[in-house]
Amino acid sequence: MSTARLDWYGCATFRLVTAEGLTVMLDAYLDRVPDAPQSGVGVADVAAGMGPGDWILVGHSHFDHLYGAERLAATGARIVGSYETVRVMAACGVPEEQLVPVSGGERVRLDATTTVRVLPSLHSCIWSGTSFPAADQVCLGELGVTWQERQERIAAIFAGLPALGGDVLRHLQAASQGERGDGGALVYVVETSEGSLLVQDTVGAWTGVLGAESPDVAILAAAGRGNRDGEPVQGSLADFVAEEASWLGPRRLVLSHHDDWLPGFAGAVDVGPVREALAKQAPDTELCELGYASGFTPFA
Repeated sequence: MSTARLDWYGCATFRLVTAEGLTVMLDAYLDRVPDAPQSGVGVADVAAGMGPGDWILVGHSHFDHLYGAERLAATGARIVGSYETVRVMAACGVPEEQLVPVSGGERVRLDATTTVRVLPSLHSCIWSGTSFPAADQVCLGELGVTWQERQERIAAIFAGLPALGGDVLRHLQAASQGERGDGGALVYVVETSEGSLLVQDTVGAWTGVLGAESPDVAILAAAGRGNRDGEPVQGSLADFVAEEASWLGPRRLVLSHHDDWLPGFAGAVDVGPVREALAKQAPDTELCELGYASGFTPFA
């Protein structure tokens, strides 16, 4: 009988506790803006159960994934992340010996029975004019947009943030750690004694990389304009998530980043279209819809 547990704490943050008792945090964004739906579990709650033998795997260095990792690391837990993630964490005072910089291609041993493989990945197209489309909205065009044009569009998005209101602005100021972009998105494949778990925290993929994997369970992001091989997906978010699932062929699929994590900026995603697309493209994969802190047994 499987004893590993997986808890979702909103956005793309999860806690995996293996059968042997190892805690592996998948992202670290636990303390959210007060107006967002709350998981009831904060950094202090999670840190109380962590220690020097535990790990934090950060998918990329945006605040809604990295913020909080520096406080969890105060327990002695080690952080695996991009070189930008490691730079930010070092600037926050995390000791160098607790930081493991990776870029894809590495295998890191977490304990005697658990390893993690690191895969290079891509961030969603946040610069797109439809950066947060409905799941069934078909998005076309915007191919060949240069880096310079993308930066201009991102700057315009940030210029509009003051309209979100005081609580959100105060939260964004508190969560800002001087990150220089996403730092290079990563996908992790956690290999445990009970099964393998692939973790993606933003909806982008190198098809040749992700298509070579076959995890038992997959966590796939389900929010934003998808990024396929460096260009925006021509189609819907739901179809792209289902297509990724068809490459991977997991027995079970868990979605992430699809809740109302920053009200007024990125609302909750209707997963109905994702469910329908999965039924067509990956009918053998079970979609598991998690509530916050539900104690899901991923390998059961």
